[in-house]
Amino acid sequence: MDKLLEQVTAKANEWLDVFFDENTRNEVKALLSKDDKTGLIDAFYKDLEFGTGGLRGIMGAGSNRMNIYTVGMATQGMANYLNRNFRNLKQISVVVGYDCRNNSRLFAETVANIFSANGIKVYLFDDLRPTPEISFAIRHLGCQSGVNVTASHNPREYNGYKAYWDDGAQILAPHDTGIIDEVAGIKVQEVKFKGNPELIEIIGKEIDKLYLDAIEEVSIDPDLIKRNHDLCIVYTPLHGCGRVLIPAALRQWGFTNINCVPEQMIPDGNFPTVVSPNPENPEALSMALELARKLNADIVMASDPDADRLGVACRDEKGELVLLNGNQIAMILLYYIIVQYTKLGRMTGREFVVKTIVTTEVISRIAEKNNIEMFDCYTGFKWIAKVIAEESAKGKKYIGGGEESYGFLAQDFVRDKDAVSACALMAEIAAWAKENGMTLFDLLLDIYQKYGFSQECAVSVAKPGKSGADEIKAMMSHFRANPPKSLAGEKVVLIKDFKLLKQTDSDGKVTTLDMPESSNVLQYFTAAGDKISVRPSGTEPKIKFYMEAKLPMADRKDYLKVKAEALKKIEKFKKDLNI
Repeated sequence: MDKLLEQVTAKANEWLDVFFDENTRNEVKALLSKDDKTGLIDAFYKDLEFGTGGLRGIMGAGSNRMNIYTVGMATQGMANYLNRNFRNLKQISVVVGYDCRNNSRLFAETVANIFSANGIKVYLFDDLRPTPEISFAIRHLGCQSGVNVTASHNPREYNGYKAYWDDGAQILAPHDTGIIDEVAGIKVQEVKFKGNPELIEIIGKEIDKLYLDAIEEVSIDPDLIKRNHDLCIVYTPLHGCGRVLIPAALRQWGFTNINCVPEQMIPDGNFPTVVSPNPENPEALSMALELARKLNADIVMASDPDADRLGVACRDEKGELVLLNGNQIAMILLYYIIVQYTKLGRMTGREFVVKTIVTTEVISRIAEKNNIEMFDCYTGFKWIAKVIAEESAKGKKYIGGGEESYGFLAQDFVRDKDAVSACALMAEIAAWAKENGMTLFDLLLDIYQKYGFSQECAVSVAKPGKSGADEIKAMMSHFRANPPKSLAGEKVVLIKDFKLLKQTDSDGKVTTLDMPESSNVLQYFTAAGDKISVRPSGTEPKIKFYMEAKLPMADRKDYLKVKAEALKKIEKFKKDLNI
């Protein structure tokens, strides 16, 4: 501990240099002067790193915090890497966007200035925009990279940025590690903060139109929407970027009864009306649900602050509004796409879908029974984007992909999860269900009856700071060294270790996992078809457990009974895993 404190103190003292502004120096002095050194250690024990979602951290002074200097050094490293990798291009260009968070505009302008100071042309959005539109703009404008300043669905104290490559996808190896290596050697004195205005071009509505026109093409049955244009929709952007384009996308598709939560249409990085701006949290949709009850709405939808995640609520068999989880949202979207493509004769036999390894296996069964090729990939939409690129290059057609964390992509002109197109498509599905005398919930029960029921539960155990990081490492080592022989009384028949890229069956037979690289993830599969996944978060100080309890559901009326049995099973999983 003494050595660590000595290291962070030395690092903190470097931030007292005149190259840092007065406010930063004062904040660092305050950390150094406190008797309790926890805050100092957390702020300086490491540098922010690229994870599954890019650069992300709590705002404040320090090498492990989001501020203009960590943003600056990361961007200078990116600029150096771009100039080296694309040195034969006459003009390298990037897109820069940002969300509603505190300091997002400041950080975006900092990023734009640094890129332009390094001779790189910048297309800077004039105001907050959804993450998927940044991906679209990179592809449309033929840029080599891009940055969106956002901390996605994280709490208000966070900010960050998602870094993109020329394909519009978040950066993968070797470029991610290449940039990290470049950043690691940069001193703040080397950052070119003074921008070149001649290389910064402001963009906005012209890209919005192109993006919305492309999204309109995602609609599978426009005539259906014409017949059901007055479907009662309630939507909330949770103070974020969705306000810019999601109501516009719904209108362009033909929906006319769109009701937005007025208090949450106001951009605000403090997110004053929610505890956390995450559509995965039921509390975040409480105001939207209240409005939906007043209006007797058919469907409720919410997007997170950068509008890449979609939350949905619909009416159950009793007419009560219930929330769908991310697995259910992905299942419904993929099921509709497959059913409608088949009905319309649009299937050619070359179609494929993608999900992440921690997402429900019901999707695997939907794909298998409909003879659709399905690919599993790591958590993080950049891995879905990698599969899209590789398989599309072979002449195959991507028709949809999703993950349990409320992300879905229904097209390939964007290479990140997209709540704008997902919202519009989910509204179309609600209209389809209504025209057929159903709700989305009825459709969900049909899927379970046809493909089998599963109940998912995700548990995140927060372990902040340096001590937390060490504890997470120890927990993963323990699970790896002591795999469970049974879970909830069900025998574990298969163990997948993605760090070692090995899987072991119940007979002890070891085979190799075919994945693009190793990842610190463990999975346990039981004889009953249950799946439990364990992984450290790539963007937050958490260790995550994804539990899926599989049970048969012969009849729709058995839903509540089967769900109750599955929830009991999940509680046993938690007990067995000591969480």
